Amino acid sequence: MARSASPIHIDKAAVDHDFNHAMVFCLEHLEQIAFCVATHNEESCRLLVDTAQELGLDLHHPHIHFAQLYGMSDHISFNLARAGFNASKYVPYGPVRDVVPRLIRRAQENRSVSGQVDRELGLVWSEIGRRKEKSDEG
Repeated sequence: MARSASPIHIDKAAVDHDFNHAMVFCLEHLEQIAFCVATHNEESCRLLVDTAQELGLDLHHPHIHFAQLYGMSDHISFNLARAGFNASKYVPYGPVRDVVPRLIRRAQENRSVSGQVDRELGLVWSEIGRRKEKSDEG
């Protein structure tokens, strides 16, 4: 019997499955649960948005909140806020010995997402170009 690297989940797909299941559970029990989805996973955010709309929930419901780490996944935060959801950026703070290991872990996790930095940079350049065109027209 092969041992898993994680005592909780076999792989990332299992983590994502359980995370998504928990989000939907929270949505289905909003009268009892307020929650914050702090993720850079676009598919999880899309699932929550689609499920909230299917359930006919107010997009600005005070029990639903999204958050992404400052400087990461700005396209997700921007579009969620523009759609009417509660969305914010968070900044870890505290003693260096507590904050740096967390930031290093987040950098390592996001390095595993192929092309994430290049994609985000491309989105930023696209938005700059869109804004420049708009200002040139006006």
